[in-house]
Amino acid sequence: MKRVHRKGAEGAQSFSLSRSAVCVTVAIQHTTMKDFFISYNRADRTWAEWIAWQLEAEGYSVVIQAWDFRPGGNFVLDMQSATGAERTIAVLSDDYLTSEFTAPEWAAAFAQDPTGIESKLLPVRVRECEPKGLLRSIVYIDLLKLDEAAAKRALLAGVIRGRAKPTVKPGFPGSFTRTIANAPRYPDSPPVIWNIPHLRNPNFTGREEELEQLRTSHMASKTAALVQTQAIHGLGGIGKTQLAIEYAYRHDTGYDVVWWIRSEDPVTLVNDYAGLAEKLNLPEKDATEQRVVVEAVKEWLRINRGWLLIFDNAEVVKPIKNCLPRGGKGHIIITSRNPNWSGVANSLSVKSLPLDTAIEFLLKRTGSEDEATAKELAEKLGCLPLALEQASAFIETSGRALTHYLELFEKRQSELLKRGELSTEYPDTVATTWSLSFQNVERENKIAPELLRLCAFFAPDDIPLKMIIEGAEELPESLTATATDSFSFDEALIALHKYSLIEVEDEKLSIHRLVQCVIRDAMSEVEFKQWAGVAVHVVNAAFPQESNDVRTWPLCASLLPHATVALSHAEAIQFTSKETSRLLNQIGLYLHARAEYTQAKKMFEQAIAISETALGPDHPDVAINLNNLGLVLRAQGDLEGAKALYERAITIGEATLGSNHPDVAARLNNLGNVLRAQGDLAGAKALYERVIAIDEAAFGPDHPEVATDLNNLGLVLKAQGDLEGTKALYERALQIRQKFLGDGHPYTKTVQDNLRLLEEDMKNA
Repeated sequence: MKRVHRKGAEGAQSFSLSRSAVCVTVAIQHTTMKDFFISYNRADRTWAEWIAWQLEAEGYSVVIQAWDFRPGGNFVLDMQSATGAERTIAVLSDDYLTSEFTAPEWAAAFAQDPTGIESKLLPVRVRECEPKGLLRSIVYIDLLKLDEAAAKRALLAGVIRGRAKPTVKPGFPGSFTRTIANAPRYPDSPPVIWNIPHLRNPNFTGREEELEQLRTSHMASKTAALVQTQAIHGLGGIGKTQLAIEYAYRHDTGYDVVWWIRSEDPVTLVNDYAGLAEKLNLPEKDATEQRVVVEAVKEWLRINRGWLLIFDNAEVVKPIKNCLPRGGKGHIIITSRNPNWSGVANSLSVKSLPLDTAIEFLLKRTGSEDEATAKELAEKLGCLPLALEQASAFIETSGRALTHYLELFEKRQSELLKRGELSTEYPDTVATTWSLSFQNVERENKIAPELLRLCAFFAPDDIPLKMIIEGAEELPESLTATATDSFSFDEALIALHKYSLIEVEDEKLSIHRLVQCVIRDAMSEVEFKQWAGVAVHVVNAAFPQESNDVRTWPLCASLLPHATVALSHAEAIQFTSKETSRLLNQIGLYLHARAEYTQAKKMFEQAIAISETALGPDHPDVAINLNNLGLVLRAQGDLEGAKALYERAITIGEATLGSNHPDVAARLNNLGNVLRAQGDLAGAKALYERVIAIDEAAFGPDHPEVATDLNNLGLVLKAQGDLEGTKALYERALQIRQKFLGDGHPYTKTVQDNLRLLEEDMKNA
């Protein structure tokens, strides 16, 4: 079929179609061959419709799925008929090239004209992509980065075959009827209706994964409202609204309508939602009953496509649910602190920024190059976007450096979180952002705030629920009742989780470090001391007695961060108790067993100071702490320091427990180890012999403790040259350990190795 070309008013070329019969309308039967079949991926639908419109405006006949494949039709037959068009236009993009469904459409046209002489396949590139394989050899029309007028000229010039003059007289144009009434919006132009109340944030950093997840979910949707609706939820100040704003600006050209709805209050929500009726010029826009207006908007959304609704700061599900259209081809984003949107929307949990992104934001926002300080500040702010912005705004307005703000934050943290420097995009401080959530929780569940206060004195991440439940006896009375009642405990967790103040996963609770800070700062001095003490007692109750036993180490490792934080708060207010001393001691034993001697030494020293203050200098618990600190000093090579500690511990033990108590024996043994290391073999031998006598009397001759004593005495006898005496001790110790521990236990293996080395020495003697 040949075309005739004519000059436009400004010399630009435009083209009309020559027809041999009366032209046809939308309802034209597919048995009539069309000029063009538009092959496209649904991600490029706006482009496909724009191209189809321009071609029909010039008199070409077009078949396009969006307009011509109607409900009730047979898709396979419709597609077979469509691919029989004179030519196929392939709308090129990465989505098109990677789709398994579009390849057969362009392949059918390519097979009819593999050399390209008849231009059966005409690719039109609309987005950045690189055709591969067979498509690579075909010259495409490139609309990339052109304005609408230039794109139209390029498209129409590109579809001409040879000369534009037709061989037959053109049909009468007046008989042509357009497929749809209104021209599609040019794909790269902004939305016709737009009410986003915020400017695009020039400092927006990161969140690429979340943006991609939103886009992927939206583009994957077809008709189900559930699939099209995304709920972005997370803690206040985490950046939910900023994420929605960035999404709207980034993808604005894909929508005809972008409408922002303030949703924190049901009245405001309905007013903003109904306001769309006026912008759409719906007949019901002036109805006196707001319900009528709302239903009219819902109906428009149901039957139209190309719209984006953003319900910002929604807390309650029902008002939002009442505004969702029953179907439709648009997209919905909900931002909320409430994570409970199941059955209404797909869920996207937004957490604090990754550390590297938080650092990048601080440097970009402040213009600083001090990456080390930015890292330290980001960590102290918990990588919370609102806190990062608040700090950056303060630095910007004060003209000070990152280091200055960091120093100020360490000293005046509470004041900075309450005050800060604000911007129009962030009208609330970190502290005020959460105040409403705290109030709502207190209204809904009286016990939940107490649980939150307790958790403010632990490490922010992975707080074991089991630790709280099993430590119920250490809690205030009201919280004890809740912790011992599974249903009530769950109710408290639900109330906190509803406002994203906590996260619960794998039987562990997490809370943002700045939320903890704001909660602690709101306490009176009396409340602070009370909850700091409760936290220490709860962790202490959970920390295992045998913390130096490797079998308890996984539990110790999970409790250590919470114990450390709880103790730091207790230390800040000089809180001392028997439980505090015991917890320090158990941590010290764990660290000593892990060969972390410096930290273990610090724990034991603190334990001694607290136990002496709380219990007196000659209390048995003081002796325990002294003995354990001696273990660390000996491991560090400070034998004299260890000896002095053991001697004092023995003196206290003999005075309070008696000379023949097993605890006294343990300290005598440790002192013997020091004397042996110092070369005082006679002194060590005397102590070991006394230890054996005490333990045999207390536990019996075949107890594992006796085996340890025998082994140690054997070491002295060997050093003194009494190999036969040593062998007898080792053999007896081995029998006991094999009986109680088995051959595979490390303690049994130690004696076996000692005996083997001894026998080798005896052979070589």
